[in-house]
Amino acid sequence: MNAAALFAGGLAAGLAAGTASCTAVQGGLLIGLVARPGDRSGPSRGFAPVAAFLTGRLAAHTALGALLGLAGASVQVGPRTRAALLVAAGTVVVVLAVRMLRRRREAGCAPARKAPAAARGDPDGCVCPDGGHGQGAAPPGRAPSPPLNSAPSPLLHSAPSASLDSAPSAPLDSAARGTGSPGTGARSPALARAAALGMATIFVPCGVTIGVEVVAVGAGSALGGAAALAGLALGTAPAFAALGLLLRTLVSARLAALAGIAALAAGLFTVGSGLRLGGWLPDLSVPQFGSPAAAAGRALTGTDGVQRLTVWATAEGFRPGIAVAAAGRPVEIAFRTKDNRGCTRTLAIDGHDVVLPVTGERVVRLAARPEGRLRYACGMGMYVGFVRFERSP
Repeated sequence: MNAAALFAGGLAAGLAAGTASCTAVQGGLLIGLVARPGDRSGPSRGFAPVAAFLTGRLAAHTALGALLGLAGASVQVGPRTRAALLVAAGTVVVVLAVRMLRRRREAGCAPARKAPAAARGDPDGCVCPDGGHGQGAAPPGRAPSPPLNSAPSPLLHSAPSASLDSAPSAPLDSAARGTGSPGTGARSPALARAAALGMATIFVPCGVTIGVEVVAVGAGSALGGAAALAGLALGTAPAFAALGLLLRTLVSARLAALAGIAALAAGLFTVGSGLRLGGWLPDLSVPQFGSPAAAAGRALTGTDGVQRLTVWATAEGFRPGIAVAAAGRPVEIAFRTKDNRGCTRTLAIDGHDVVLPVTGERVVRLAARPEGRLRYACGMGMYVGFVRFERSP
């Protein structure tokens, strides 16, 4: 398949299926683009940080695709490693969200008493019991104001041109706040951080990304692999851009708490997905083994001695969720799909990633196993299924 076709396939996958899947897993990293309240140098100002995030994401995915197409599956991250990365990424998002919520009113401003920014010279337009900056303190870049009962300083009356609010100090004030021209160094760290967050998304792939990575491996060339993953990154770019701008809008509209709560939920979701994918959460379905539902998923043994199971991968999970097979005999599991574009199209089973067709069947062959339980999960760790191997009668 040529590079143009691979790019078109990746782009279609990103637009059709990757939008919800990828933003659900990777979107929490966008909280790193949100500045703390009152930080004018923070990356939540303007579209530039969002563009830097998308550029870093595109560059990283393109490089990964080239590497996969050149080196093959040897450089692909396994399910357990991916689960650990999901937990780490989710933890980072949770920490960022908690810090954002804690710093929401770190300046001590009372939102119920807002004053025009021009009248007070306060960029946040807040009125606090102590002026918003503590007793005797002043906003950054300003001299402390004298107490109300003190006499005016003759020095200030005799030399008004020496005031810290005079015109010569404006550039220094802008530099301190990071509100200078876009070319100032204050914005560079913010944009670099945004680009690094975009690059980090390759370590927490969604189910659709895993499927396109397998395509990149099969491309057999650096150009083909790069084209496939570049198409995916571009296809999902509109959704990430919209989410990044939404977070920026929430913060600029003084709804940082809402953005922080949403980010906290996304981080916890990502941590939970990683724990489920790695099998590090208690399986509440264990007591259901031996139930009628499990019996309905019992394997049938053919004349060749091979056991065969059929499992449907649906948008709601795997059906049956629990199956039973005899220990000590090989088994074939036929995973079937019908118009499935959800995360169950990719699954991790027995330490390997399996990509299913949108509609069709993929057979996974397992060697004879001892008594016990085999657990598998979708690529995002949202849905799990089990095969219990019992002693033959």
